[in-house]
Amino acid sequence: MPDSNDEKQRTRKTVIDLNFITVIIYLTASIGGWVASRRANKKMDSNTAGHAVANDVDGWPKIMLWLGVSVHAVAIAWALFGESEPGINIGFSHAISLIVWLTLVSYIVVGSDTRLTRLATLYLAPIGALAASLVVWLPANRFVDYGGIDIAFGAHVVVGVLAYALYTVAALHALLMLFLQKQLLAGVLDRPHDSLPPLMRIEKLMFQLLWIAFALLTVTLLSGMFFSEALFGKPYQINHKTVFSLLSWLVFGGLLAGHVFAGWRGKLAARWTLIGFVMLLLSYVGSKFVLEVILKRI
Repeated sequence: MPDSNDEKQRTRKTVIDLNFITVIIYLTASIGGWVASRRANKKMDSNTAGHAVANDVDGWPKIMLWLGVSVHAVAIAWALFGESEPGINIGFSHAISLIVWLTLVSYIVVGSDTRLTRLATLYLAPIGALAASLVVWLPANRFVDYGGIDIAFGAHVVVGVLAYALYTVAALHALLMLFLQKQLLAGVLDRPHDSLPPLMRIEKLMFQLLWIAFALLTVTLLSGMFFSEALFGKPYQINHKTVFSLLSWLVFGGLLAGHVFAGWRGKLAARWTLIGFVMLLLSYVGSKFVLEVILKRI
């Protein structure tokens, strides 16, 4: 027993150290990006400010973002699988950290347009730092032992987390769309935002993400019906988590149908994306937060 406790303590210390380093790197990337963009905008005139921002922010702050994502990946791996107990430690803080990490990776991978990577450096790196700090301040201890159905259940977990991550990216795009539309209508779109992707590009990417995430969410809901009895010893039940998951599925499905058949876009699409995302949060992250953080149920 002492050996087991010592191992848990060492694992816990490793997780804390890795996440602390991750926080420092993310904040360094974001602060460096903002300082570089401010300095460039002060020195250059409006015709060249966008290029100056691009050159400065896409330099060492971008490298720091890549480093932060890499260290964050190692920290998540230790948090999920580092302890000696069987299964995955997929508690509230670990789930949040994983979803935010996947969100950052999505922006970097999809960001063949370097302005998306720049967006991640300036705006999403602080969110990554917050997610990593949650693992330090709200340690998770919720192990899911999936026994003999490890491959299938592992796929179920991966698909579910990917769906949440992609919906998170889509929701961030929706917020950015609303912000840029407001700035354009007010005629006050200032130079620091010249380096952001065009509004039409953001909207197109948002719908691409919604289609992929909707397919993944559909698979997750269907596979959850099969794993419920095998994992928890009871058949698939209708509870608040199930209701909000189904409601979010209906909202996103209706939005995509409206986009195809009625041409829904712009503010309408952005607002319904945010509504569906909030329902998705309430279905999974919200329930885990209440059970683990507020009610202290493991």
